[in-house]
Amino acid sequence: MKRYFIGGLSKKFNINPKTIRFYESIGILPEPAREENGYRIYGDKTFERINFIVKAKSQGFRLNEIKEIINLYDEGKKPCTCTKKLIKNKINEIELKISGLKELNTKLKKCLKEKVVDSGSSICPMIEKNNRD
Repeated sequence: MKRYFIGGLSKKFNINPKTIRFYESIGILPEPAREENGYRIYGDKTFERINFIVKAKSQGFRLNEIKEIINLYDEGKKPCTCTKKLIKNKINEIELKISGLKELNTKLKKCLKEKVVDSGSSICPMIEKNNRD
């Protein structure tokens, strides 16, 4: 088994050591063993878990979702059914965001095309006129 210090892990995964300690505090990483001087010592399992967390975050998973998957795994259950549900929910969220961004894009393009006369009674009539829909 390989041994890692917090600084080595943080450099390997390009995350702050405080992030690793935070992951410990919320229970997605186990408490590490400690040397006599109090330094945290991590093993291969923690290395693999941080690798999983980093990959899951890069795919848009939130920490509570990652914790849910890890907890199932720690209970000896296969988390794939749960993960599939989370992925479907994430896809729905993304599609809603895309739809909202398309609507906003259309609204802003319309705003640019319209001629707006400044009556002097508003801060910016372009924004105020086209925000009434």
